Amino acid sequence: MRILGIDPGSRVTGYGVIVTNGQDHGFVACGTIRMATSPDFSGRLLTIFRDLGEVISTHGPHAAAVEEVFLDRNPRAALKLGHARGAAVVAALHNGLEVFDYTPRKVKQAVAGYGQAEKSQVQHMVRALLELDAVPSSDAADALAVAICHAHHIAMHHRHRL
Repeated sequence: MRILGIDPGSRVTGYGVIVTNGQDHGFVACGTIRMATSPDFSGRLLTIFRDLGEVISTHGPHAAAVEEVFLDRNPRAALKLGHARGAAVVAALHNGLEVFDYTPRKVKQAVAGYGQAEKSQVQHMVRALLELDAVPSSDAADALAVAICHAHHIAMHHRHRL
């Protein structure tokens, strides 16, 4: 099964695609969608929607896992992040994917074993778990971590059904 992980951001949205059989995970692709620094926020949302549509078309994932918005001290930033997340979710749904949501804490727990892990720890664990030659960017690593989290969720759910 191929899983698309998405780490939404109003300036940079990370994506990562893995393939999993429930136990073993393999790297397919990762990257970032960088929005122009234009003041047109609606245009940035359209960029997220269109570019994720291209990623889905290119890599053919079966499901999407999206990191939930954390409450930021800055309500305006949290609102923008929520809009970016919405554009990502709609892109996945529009392309026929089922969408699964995970909190940042749950994602960190799945890849680093600790819900308060630092970004660098997440990057290191993603590199190790997927046997990557290099450390992915922070945003791409977070997206791959979301995909790995969903793979763990599927594996646990499958084990409980047996």
